[in-house]
Amino acid sequence: MILNVFTDGGSRGNPGISGYGVVIKADSKTIYRESKSLGIKTNNEAEYYALISAIKWIVQEHPTAEKIVFHSDSELVIRQVTGIYKMKALNLKPLLQQVHSLLSQLSLPYDFKIIPRELNVDADKLANQAMNKL
Repeated sequence: MILNVFTDGGSRGNPGISGYGVVIKADSKTIYRESKSLGIKTNNEAEYYALISAIKWIVQEHPTAEKIVFHSDSELVIRQVTGIYKMKALNLKPLLQQVHSLLSQLSLPYDFKIIPRELNVDADKLANQAMNKL
């Protein structure tokens, strides 16, 4: 089973009211959805919290999947996680460390893909629902 993970975080203001959305699909069937309000955060913090939440769920619920593909429209987060960009923002450094710690708990292959916002509609909708709750 291949897990396709779609994450999105948003902030109304930067920092501002923020939230995230996570959609996880096994092959093409949605098996998990999450929407969470975060209070006042930056957009990039919200993007990281979405990714952290998704990895935590996989570690607990599907640690034996065949492969994981993480999809995000956050070029910054994906490039920081994969080491293409260096971490400069002090507020994001502990979040990046948490992502790497969680990824080390997975004993299966994973990949990260930057996707256009139009292909991340479901996670974006959940992030907006979370922001609307505040």
